[in-house]
Amino acid sequence: MMGHSEHVHPDLTKNQSLVMGALSQAKVPMSAYTILDQLREEGFRAPLQVYRALDKLVEFGMVHRLESLNAFVACSHPNCESHETIAFTICEICGQVRELSDDDLSDRLDEIAGKANFALKRSVVELSGICRSCGDH
Repeated sequence: MMGHSEHVHPDLTKNQSLVMGALSQAKVPMSAYTILDQLREEGFRAPLQVYRALDKLVEFGMVHRLESLNAFVACSHPNCESHETIAFTICEICGQVRELSDDDLSDRLDEIAGKANFALKRSVVELSGICRSCGDH
């Protein structure tokens, strides 16, 4: 019995579903190798299996890659593929990541790109700092 039905995509393969389940339950972003370690009992043997599944999940808009951490996180917004700009806050102390949606930021990045004669398709903004909980200690 799988307990992560809120993120089920009808066309997911078994491997994609297992990777999605691992990311959905994680409290922090996970590297491909962490996912591999967690799913060894499910038959995962090679990093390539994890990367293939992650590539598809990113393509579907269900998972985001955080370049600065070289890690992956489950999308927290339904219909995220409709957002051109995705922003994340990343706490340097506790590692908590929050996904933000901000239309003003999207508009501003489009404007900046336009001035540079660049047609922006998609952008990921990573904000590194300290969350309020860690800042209060």
